[in-house]
Amino acid sequence: MTDCVFCSILAEDLPAYRLYEDEHSLAFLDVEPATRGHSLVIPKTHYETTTDMPESLAGRVFKTVRHVSDALESAYQLDGFTLVQENGVTAEQDVPHAHVHIIPRYGDDALDLGWSGKRVEETTQQEVAATVRDELASHA
Repeated sequence: MTDCVFCSILAEDLPAYRLYEDEHSLAFLDVEPATRGHSLVIPKTHYETTTDMPESLAGRVFKTVRHVSDALESAYQLDGFTLVQENGVTAEQDVPHAHVHIIPRYGDDALDLGWSGKRVEETTQQEVAATVRDELASHA
């Protein structure tokens, strides 16, 4: 896909600070990092979202996420890390190529991811859980 910035990075038409690569995925530093070491992991085959990817490829991408996260933790003695994966414009996915952000966390980073969750009624949670379980069972 020629108009995809991540495909252009894969093709080496655009530069990137590559961290790790295998036959299925590529990890590289984010060009606008939230914190030092903020990295992206992408599949080498273009899929717009993670739910578009075959399950086996999603597993391989997340294996790379785990591998790079471990290296970041070791190299920078992180206090933690945040994984962010957005699917679709409404979820703020700004590059239409499946990707996972690995955002290193430092005790003093003051990074605010904008979470504004609120507790909901127990009956709502029960309804949602039942609906999702039914959907999962229909795909089994």
